[in-house]
Amino acid sequence: MFKRKHTSDDIDARAERVSAARRATEARGETFYQGPSAVHLASFPPKERWDDWVELDSRSWPKRVEHRYMLVPTTCFNCESACGLLAYVDRDDMHVRKFEGNPEHPGSRGRNCAKGPATINQITDPDRILYPLRRVGPRGGGQWERVSWDTALDALGERLRTAITEERQNEIMVHLGRPGEDGYTERVLASWGVDGHNSHTNVCSSGGRTGYQFWMGIDRPSPDHANAKVIYLISSHLETGHYFNPHAQRITEAKANGAKVIVLDTRLSNTATHADYWLSPQPGSEAAINLAIARHLITTGAYDRDFVRRWWNWAQYLQACAPDLPPVFESFEAELSRLYDEFTFEYASAESGIAADILRAVAETVAGAGHRFAAHCWRSAAASNLGGWQVSRTVVLLSALLGAIGTEGGTYPNAWNKFVPKPIHTPAHPAVWQDLTWPLEYPLAQNEMSFLLPHLIKDGRGRLDTYFSRVYNPVWTNPDGLSWMEVLTDEQAVGCYVALTPTWNESAYLADWVLPMGHASERHDTHSYEQYDGQWLGFRQPVLRAAKQRLGETVTDTRDVNPGEVWEENEFWIDLSWRIDPDGELGIRQHHESRAHPGEKLGVDEYYGWMFENSVPGLPEKAAAEGLTPLEFMRRYGAFEIAKGIGAVHEHEIPADELEGSHVDESGRIYTSAPKPASPNVVPLAAPDPDAQGRRAVGVRVDDQLLRGFPTPSGRLEFYSTTLAAWGWPEHALPGYIKSHVHPENLDDDQMVLLSTFRLPTQIHTRSANAKWLDELAHTNPVWVHPSDAARLGVARTGDLVRVETAIGHFVAKAWITEGIRPGVVACSHHMGRWRTEQQAGGVGSMMATVDLARDGDEWSMTRLRPVAPHASSDPDTQRIWWSDTGVHQNLTFPVHPDPISGMHCWHQAVRVTPAGPGDRAGDISVDTAASREVYRDWLAKTRGARLVSPDGNRRPNWLMRPLKPGEDARRIPSP
Repeated sequence: MFKRKHTSDDIDARAERVSAARRATEARGETFYQGPSAVHLASFPPKERWDDWVELDSRSWPKRVEHRYMLVPTTCFNCESACGLLAYVDRDDMHVRKFEGNPEHPGSRGRNCAKGPATINQITDPDRILYPLRRVGPRGGGQWERVSWDTALDALGERLRTAITEERQNEIMVHLGRPGEDGYTERVLASWGVDGHNSHTNVCSSGGRTGYQFWMGIDRPSPDHANAKVIYLISSHLETGHYFNPHAQRITEAKANGAKVIVLDTRLSNTATHADYWLSPQPGSEAAINLAIARHLITTGAYDRDFVRRWWNWAQYLQACAPDLPPVFESFEAELSRLYDEFTFEYASAESGIAADILRAVAETVAGAGHRFAAHCWRSAAASNLGGWQVSRTVVLLSALLGAIGTEGGTYPNAWNKFVPKPIHTPAHPAVWQDLTWPLEYPLAQNEMSFLLPHLIKDGRGRLDTYFSRVYNPVWTNPDGLSWMEVLTDEQAVGCYVALTPTWNESAYLADWVLPMGHASERHDTHSYEQYDGQWLGFRQPVLRAAKQRLGETVTDTRDVNPGEVWEENEFWIDLSWRIDPDGELGIRQHHESRAHPGEKLGVDEYYGWMFENSVPGLPEKAAAEGLTPLEFMRRYGAFEIAKGIGAVHEHEIPADELEGSHVDESGRIYTSAPKPASPNVVPLAAPDPDAQGRRAVGVRVDDQLLRGFPTPSGRLEFYSTTLAAWGWPEHALPGYIKSHVHPENLDDDQMVLLSTFRLPTQIHTRSANAKWLDELAHTNPVWVHPSDAARLGVARTGDLVRVETAIGHFVAKAWITEGIRPGVVACSHHMGRWRTEQQAGGVGSMMATVDLARDGDEWSMTRLRPVAPHASSDPDTQRIWWSDTGVHQNLTFPVHPDPISGMHCWHQAVRVTPAGPGDRAGDISVDTAASREVYRDWLAKTRGARLVSPDGNRRPNWLMRPLKPGEDARRIPSP
């Protein structure tokens, strides 16, 4: 017997009957209760029905139970993709029941990975922190008392006010993990006059950023994957790279249209399984492979000659490095062939272990891409190796040779595809320089030298009066975490530690104040990321606040709708700034004051309402067309596409009004005395220095055209970096190959390379360790070992324990014998191995093992007392925990490896791997922090500090990007 299928006429008729019934019921003044909302199969609830969406409860079948929802958009906070979410708010009890994708979001387009829907686990986490806590007893002792927000704010406000009035601004620091917002916290610190912004970036992506910034003056790529003919990826961007979900969608679309995918990744990642070419190179050899491909493009004439002539700073190269040659492009072409002549496929094969014929086939595939070559390098090799920044620099070399920059299917500088709206208040940059984050030894560091903080404090370079961590867990995330523990428990080094966190973590246990902050659906942020050739703005918002406002209620404080007394950072920072400067005498309060109601605190509705009204082109008109204010539009839809098809910004002609009083120097750089036009987009860019007359750089002359160019000193793509040459590194001024600290030449016979720069697709980094669905999927991090190595080492089977010895200690973990890793290399995912000590109350019940952490001087040891296990809580699923292994915290055993140029921590470790000994147990850790100090000093000796190399007396090249840029006096190198 067959059931008749519904035709489109049937569906339309049913929809009309439902609409008629609604009109009739509401005309009688009664509430209309609709049945299930879907009248046909659809991917997403249509936005017109988000106010009243009805679904059947599948768990109640066969009984028919309906749920009526209000759908409210927000943004995922579990990686930097910022994918759109829809919160399903139960209209009967105003609880969030689930999260799904937001189809109105231009980047993610309604599609999410597992981490997005798992937000529901985070907001219902039985272990989360719901109230402000103050330490009782010794720091790290695990004793707390609940206090009011007023108590915390008054105490912190007084402490910060004292430090600022006593001109101890450099004793205040806010350390961010993934900020999830575009510059809000930076502006707070600027309003305080504090150069205290610190970030995790030099343990994440600074190596990748450096290579891009030296080429383009912009530190991130924006590949147009969807339209590419060849996609070239270094690392596993489909599953664990930045923006992986939006990029994965577009890479998959390109593959369906015939694009070739090339992946360089030493381990067999999920991305590698989808590649047309998977290259598993010797770690650190990736730049040699890139240069062999570049040589092929050069020697076969497969490069875009006109693009190179017009847009590379080849003339500067000839002037500086080959002054005897005629200053013509043909001379440079001959030099180009000479410069890379040694990088044959055979040379790259010897370095990488990849067969020369495979490398040749890959090079020919790249050559066939033309302008449709989309390339991306972010973490992986760039974040792992001494000189890893040359990996990204040589990736850009390939794009620049092909002319595939700013082209359809090519790669864009990210700032062209990103929009950061100007806020209501923009305080001036601070007048002080923080030496604990920007030390003189690292004048070219791409970002703050965050992971060196314990060592710099131990050096006696400064102390911290008040240290905040936000979405960050320094003891766990950084290398050498026990050195962090030594400093964070020393009240002479850190006077007050404030952990802004939604859940317990290894660092929060050491805090003086633990202040509960909201998850993705409990906070405000704006964000915009590079995911295609367009610009969009996303709006993260507290969904219950938005739901109640949609119902006509007034909500002025997010604590009124969040669980417990959970707050959001924006409102917290505003209130704290008022406590620091209650009467406005310090000039701080004015930056957190209402414009609509002078003398009153700025509210988030006014903050974002002003921004959306004044700084987002097209949004006011789009909102008005729907009878909404811009803020109401963003609260209803969660995202707005500002533009698409941005194209090649460097080819834009300079408007005539910007050329008044202009001057073109001998290199073609254009300077103007015309004021810079106001822009609603304050996206971070490099800022080339003005000329001797103080005129700002505005563009570059190319073939008698006056074009916008790139924000580099030359205005062109900088094949030859005058900055590297002038600041002490002339031998690395060109894209090149630096042999890694784990190059085979630098290893002893019994050493292997430990690869740790990957995380499992379901890991949620520093947001929270507690999301039960994700914890069930990924809760351990075994050591990947190739079968040949396992046989050589005497590791018989998967699950056997191995001891991995680093330069400062060792850890013990289970082995996973797999052909998915290159012989001679082992791998272990970081961001696993969560732990707490016996005396530390509170924790993450599904992921934190209970350990004994012992210290004897500089010697530390950790042994596991109890694994995770089923337990009673407000969530019945915690009694269903079936796993006990939560992995090993390997980062504790890693010494710091700061690259002397980029400042990036070079994650790869030279290790010795042996079967575990009789007394070894899974999760055991041993660390000597005195040894870590020696390694720190060894790597510090590799630097060429500003005192030695600065050509102008400044601490750092002024044109390079920096979150906060202190004034001219602060930038000068101080007297010894």
